[in-house]
Amino acid sequence: MQVQGWGKCAGANLLPPDNHLGPENISRLLLLAIWGENPSGLQDLLRLARIGRRRGAARPGAGQGRGARRRTNIPGMCAPPPAVSVILPCRNAAAYLPACLRSLSRQTFGDFEVLAVDDGSADETRVALAAWQQRDPRFRLIEQPPLGLVAALNHGLAQARGAVIARMDADDIAHPRRLELQFSFLESGGAEVVSCLVRCFPRCQLRLGMRRYERWLNSLLTHQQMERDLFVESPLAHPSAMLRADVLGSLGGYRDMGWPEDYDLWLRAYAEGLRFGKVSRHLYWWRERRDRLSRVHPAYSPAAFRRCKVHYLKMIYLGGENVVTIWGAGKEGKALARHLRRAGVNIAAFIDVDPRKIGNTVLGAPVVAAEALTRDHYLLVAVGAQGARDEIRAYLAAAGWREPEHYRTMA
Repeated sequence: MQVQGWGKCAGANLLPPDNHLGPENISRLLLLAIWGENPSGLQDLLRLARIGRRRGAARPGAGQGRGARRRTNIPGMCAPPPAVSVILPCRNAAAYLPACLRSLSRQTFGDFEVLAVDDGSADETRVALAAWQQRDPRFRLIEQPPLGLVAALNHGLAQARGAVIARMDADDIAHPRRLELQFSFLESGGAEVVSCLVRCFPRCQLRLGMRRYERWLNSLLTHQQMERDLFVESPLAHPSAMLRADVLGSLGGYRDMGWPEDYDLWLRAYAEGLRFGKVSRHLYWWRERRDRLSRVHPAYSPAAFRRCKVHYLKMIYLGGENVVTIWGAGKEGKALARHLRRAGVNIAAFIDVDPRKIGNTVLGAPVVAAEALTRDHYLLVAVGAQGARDEIRAYLAAAGWREPEHYRTMA
């Protein structure tokens, strides 16, 4: 067998005459190595790569980042699946897509595909995605009618080829090393769900509540820290998450339950004994917009979050018990109590430190001082005042209470 211009295959030096590293040369060397005509073909390929780097020529995976595999179209051969599939749901995101897609295309870890699911956009989202797909074959446009976020996520998952799933939102920006560092963390086996620190932007639009949430979110790094605060709020920013596709499939994918789909997923994962972890670097820029879904859709309202919490609280901790004690007779405690009662859970008593409340009745249950607290019932801490959570935890720890065995912090 002989390749024109390269000399005889058996025992010959198969470097092309100009030592140029082009896609056709890579394909030939790989094919010859596979067919056994040139056992040293892979060494020749490495030699070509070294020559190419010295001359500034193209490299395998050039412009695709560290970890990229060259997917040469060889007739009769299928490209290998990527290591990571990025699920990118899009709805009317044309104004933000260029920055988002550019940040993904510049990842140092290049062995990925992006499944951009256009959820029935009315702007130029589809046009922007189609153009990017032509530019970079790692990006795939998937279209669907406007069925919503959960449907778009599951549509992307159904077509994902990677063993690992990463999330991203169409208006956000990824650090160049995001996929690399999160994939490395996941591969280390330290956690089944991996996130990172986030930076909300533009800073001038961040309200006090969002700034506090960002600080709290970034303070939770270990599984133990995230487990402890899991029923306070979502301890991971959903679009920054990465996990294995088979793990996500075993959890049932995403569900539309009338509450946040990401929080529902984390609570299911926790119930199954999965561990959370975070790369302790800011790798994700999370755009704050007043019109974003989590700001305007009822599934992300405080009431929807409480319904979700109560559902999993009953499933994980209460079992058949239908009576609890609540620490906090204020706004948070009363709101939680109402949702518990709708779910068939009664309130034995409220605990409070305000002498004006002690001795009164709230929603039919007595308000008593902390000194009257007993372990007759599971305790839920629902105090929204800043700093109160840590003070109550310290008090309970001194009294021998253990979280989550004896109580759960809910706010």
